[in-house]
Amino acid sequence: MASLSDLSLRDRIWYHRYSFRRVEPLVATPLRRPLADARVALVTSAGLHQPDHEPFGHEKGGDWSYRVIRRGTTLESLACTHPSQAWDRSGVESDANVAFPLDRLEELAAAGTIGDVAPRHISFQGSITAPGRLVGRTAPAVAEILAEDHVDAVLLTPV
Repeated sequence: MASLSDLSLRDRIWYHRYSFRRVEPLVATPLRRPLADARVALVTSAGLHQPDHEPFGHEKGGDWSYRVIRRGTTLESLACTHPSQAWDRSGVESDANVAFPLDRLEELAAAGTIGDVAPRHISFQGSITAPGRLVGRTAPAVAEILAEDHVDAVLLTPV
């Protein structure tokens, strides 16, 4: 990741003037079963999606939608349409496991470290500066998908 001093003058000014939101952390819910018996899903904010999915938008306030990525998806096929100025995408573009470690999750399941890999995983675009619709609409819809899939734990990979 680049340091602040590596950014252009315009980006440094933006960074210092940006009004970052402060959010109190939520208390995590303890697992109800051992990890070796748990079904695990991935949730990323890397803006990854399958080529046949609509790319994430770049509207003011951020794109609050989500994309479902199914188990068994070839990671090399994923596209990243997260705004490139927000973070260095080169690692993810080289190996999507950097932000969406689906291959590693499959390895953990094969080794018995986790019980199972969920059939569906979720991708958001990060850098959502107006999160109202994300919290009010998108998060409940995603929670419903995860509940339908009987997911016990989520591995969040924020960028």
